[in-house]
Amino acid sequence: MNILDPVGRSVASVRALTPRPTSLAGITVGVIDNSKPNAGVLLGRVAELLVERAGAAGVRTWRKPSAAMGATPLQLDDAAASVGLLLAGSAD
Repeated sequence: MNILDPVGRSVASVRALTPRPTSLAGITVGVIDNSKPNAGVLLGRVAELLVERAGAAGVRTWRKPSAAMGATPLQLDDAAASVGLLLAGSAD
């Protein structure tokens, strides 16, 4: 007989948050589109407005295969190395 423990185990560690930028001027804004209807449109437009109104340098975009899947490690590493602000997620 197999007995399954529904509690599970967590291996997550506590990390400090990255300090918030004092200005968006010159910062590249990243967007992770979660593939929900219009998520990319909404987040992309917010990013464009940050470029227009706050002086952000530009926009980089990644797309997840579905909302149920997390971003790939490659996408997250690329975002961490190339953007100063990342917009992610969109509710129904």
